[in-house]
Amino acid sequence: MSEYKISIHEMPEDDRPRERLVKYGPESLSNAELLAIILRTGSQKENVVNMCSRIFSEYNIKQLSQANISMLTQMHGIGIAKATQIAAVFELARKLEGYTDDPKRKIRSPADVYSLLYPGMREQKRERLVALLLDTKNHVMREEVISIGSLNANIVHPREVFKAALMESCASVILSHNHPSGDPTPSREDIAVTEKLVEGGKLLGIDVLDHVVIGDGRYVSLKDEGYVR
Repeated sequence: MSEYKISIHEMPEDDRPRERLVKYGPESLSNAELLAIILRTGSQKENVVNMCSRIFSEYNIKQLSQANISMLTQMHGIGIAKATQIAAVFELARKLEGYTDDPKRKIRSPADVYSLLYPGMREQKRERLVALLLDTKNHVMREEVISIGSLNANIVHPREVFKAALMESCASVILSHNHPSGDPTPSREDIAVTEKLVEGGKLLGIDVLDHVVIGDGRYVSLKDEGYVR
């Protein structure tokens, strides 16, 4: 005989996640309980709290945030509807992390570049080179993805980097890319690409102000390291 599992409606009211959130605030709930409120229902064999507890026993919150729809639906009890709910919650969290009230965000330092781009870059499995196109006051006019894949000085051509910059008539650009390994230490190829693009910018009259390499929770500014002059 299979073990009987209590449904969430049979739980004492003070133990139910939604009621506890209302009474004590969201900070009082575990990750599993918070996810249970999002998903709302479990399965015939498992209530939603047990389901979410099982998910967090198999995956930590970072792994869950990085899972795509295909990976999520491979988890027992998670169909397309629940997978899209999970993906939507984490995407909202990423958007909140990079949100600013300033409609034209101003870049004052490499830290500003990091805070703007890190939420979208930290979970990328491949390197992504991005150009921030700036006006004369260093406000971001546009964020342009230049290439996806390992940086290579023979592949990353100044033409691709500055095409959008010329179309936007921007004053300067800041380059940034991620290291999926989590270590933002610039490689020789990173330095070679940067030097090539700095020279290309000079020919076009567009200053390359910096190249910020983003890792897991940290970054390196190639300007601070002396490679952008």
